[in-house]
Formats: sequence, C-alpha cells, structure tokens
Amino acid sequence: MKKICIYQVLPRFWGKGKFSDWKSESFEYVKSLGIDHIWFTGVIRHASGQSFVKGDPGCPYSISDYYDVNPYLAENEDERMREFDGLLKRTHKAGLKVLIDFVPNHIACNYADEHGGIPHFDYCDYDWTDTLKIDYSNPRTREAMLSILRFWARRGFDGFRCDMVELVPVEFFGWAVSELKKEYPELTFVAEVYEKGNYSRYLNEGHFDLLYDKSGIYDTLRGIVCNGESAEGITRNWQWLGEMQPRMLNFLENHDEQRLASRFFAGSAEKGYAALAAAALFNDASFMLYAGQETGEDASGTDNGRTSIFNRTKVEVMEKRRGNKVLKRYREILSLLSNPAFKDGGNWDLCYCNTPENGFDVRRHFAFLRFKGDEKWLTVCNFSGDRCKMDINIPEEAAVAGGLHPCRVPVEISPFDAVTLRL
Repeated sequence: MKKICIYQVLPRFWGKGKFSDWKSESFEYVKSLGIDHIWFTGVIRHASGQSFVKGDPGCPYSISDYYDVNPYLAENEDERMREFDGLLKRTHKAGLKVLIDFVPNHIACNYADEHGGIPHFDYCDYDWTDTLKIDYSNPRTREAMLSILRFWARRGFDGFRCDMVELVPVEFFGWAVSELKKEYPELTFVAEVYEKGNYSRYLNEGHFDLLYDKSGIYDTLRGIVCNGESAEGITRNWQWLGEMQPRMLNFLENHDEQRLASRFFAGSAEKGYAALAAAALFNDASFMLYAGQETGEDASGTDNGRTSIFNRTKVEVMEKRRGNKVLKRYREILSLLSNPAFKDGGNWDLCYCNTPENGFDVRRHFAFLRFKGDEKWLTVCNFSGDRCKMDINIPEEAAVAGGLHPCRVPVEISPFDAVTLRL
C-alpha cells in the first residue's frame, strides 16, 4: 500500500475536549502537516467514576461498552452518537480518513452492552487492573467481536488501530479482517505489535495492512538519539524487514511512549529532526504523528515524560501553532510526504558508499535517495551535535536506478537536523 500519514489525537486533549471542537480550522491545521488519516483515540466508551478506574476520567482502553462513545466528549450527552457521527462527516468533508480503536484483548470490569456482552475471564493481563481479559476459547466471542467491528464499519469509519494484538489469537484476526474486507474492502487495519519475530505472522496470517515497527525503527532511532548507538542500525532494520518494509508504521511518539522532546528522550524537539526525517521519509513505511509532537510538547509536568491518558490533560496544539519554530520545521519535513518520490517512489540507501574521507560518519550520519519520474531527492540526516559539511557520493548503480548521473553533492547540516535536496 502507498505510504499514509496518521495523526493520533485524543479528542479530550483538544480544545475544550469535545467532538464539537473539531471544526474547519482544526482540520486545515492537521492537513498542513501532510496528514491524510486521523486516529481519534479514546472515543469508544470506557469506564469512568468507578473504584477500579485509573485516574479521572480513566483509561481509554478499559472499554465499558463497545457500542457507545464517551458521554463527556459530547456537548449533549444524550446526543453523543449523533455528535460523533457529525465529527466523522466533518472529517471526511475535509478530505481526511478516520481510524478508531479496536481493543480486542480486554474489557472494563463493569462492561455491559445491549448485545449480550462478551465472554471473559475474571483476571487481567499485567497490571491492567481496570480490565478483564476476553475469552477467545468461547465460540461466541469471535462473532461478538466481529459484530463490534461491523457496527463501526457500517457507520463509515475507514479503519481500526487494533490494540495489543499479540495477546489475541492471530487466527481470530485472519478470520475477522477477511470477513470485514468482503464487505468493506477499503478498510485499513493497523496492529500494535512489539515482537519482531511476530511481524510476518500478523501480516500473513492476521491480514493486517500495517504494523507498528516499535522493535525496529522506533527502538533503533531512540537508541541513536539517546544512547549514541550507530546510525547503521537504520540500514540493518530495513534490510531485516525486506518485503515487509512497506507495511510498517513508523513513529517517534504515541500515547504509550515518552515524548520526543522530554528529558527522558531527546531532551528537546530540535534534537529530534534527524530522527523525524529518517522515520518519515526513508523507504515506503507509513508514518504516525502524535498530537503535540509537532509543537514540541515535552510532558514537563509529568514524572515520566508521557502525556497521561488517565487524567484530564490538555495538549495545547492550536494555541502554540503561531510562530512555532518546531512546527515550521515539522511542516517542512512532512510536506514532502505528498511528493510522489516519497509517497511510493524508489529508495536507495547511500551509507555503504560514503566514507570519512568525504566527511561522512556512518555512526552519526544517514543518507538516502528517493526518486520517481522527474522527482529525485537526496536526504542526509545528522545525528551528531556538530554542524557537518560533506560531499555525498552517488555511485553509478544508485544514479542509474534514480535516473541520475554519478556525482558528489555538497551538503551542510545543522546538529541533529536533516537536509533534503532536489537533484
């Protein structure tokens, strides 16, 4: 599939925390980032105001009714489904597609719906004490979960980000995704997967369209930024992925991870530009941006570098957009995603043919070509704290593939940043 760009946002973070806060200005802002899909996180009704709930209003992954949305997100609680349908229509009118959560492993301790409920055990995984594990040994479970997916697909949603799929039998997804796509072939299914050894199973047997590359590019880039690990890891990761590469979803932040600009990660948004360029522009993997990342949100009010999903947190995105230098740089990099060369063009890693003699350090620099038709682009990432000058060698085999002549391209890069040049 072609590279897509997803914007993850919890509606309760945005504006006053209502569906109605999403008007034309919000959609135009999101589109200015090169986004084509919005993942509205934490919409399906979850447990709130109960003794077992973590925080106020509680965890979006402790689902209390799969057929409802959270009342606190609506202006009029009794009209919440109508208001959510209105959000979907406005998003589509703006030219954006919509993903929502599918949480297949667990339900809230007080789960109830009007469709007979879901078979479950009386225990939870890990420390998710506000949930109970769903029982896939019960033959009724598969149909119950398929009905939930079908309910939201019928309302016009474009896809599902599926939570913690490795805790659910892959055979269920192989069946459920295939069944849904018979009726809705354009649906996109994104899997939260952590073990690289499971990637091929959830693509080939689970029939997912995209997988988190958490244990691949995310861990690689984090190691480079935080621990000074070698940029050669980027090359090793895509070589290992092979034919799976176009079905990966790259990211530097999501609701589970620490903010890139936090003191626990890069320490500032500016130190993450090279990582952003590598994650978003290299090869054919899709990319996901977490609301606030593009304005330098650093979760400085927390003790762990994460924006809490349990409490009534506000992320000031629209308020911080004017004159924001971080946002300007993000737009410059992400605007390239609409270019054919970066969308689905050819890709050539140039690290193997550049050496210290021309100013290139394979441990701290990363260079690649993207090309399609008349569009030919060179990107060079600098993961060091020094301003660098180099002459990037484009050898004959890369030049022939990209429709160029062999050459050397002079490049100068600021610390922790990237340069993208049209050739």
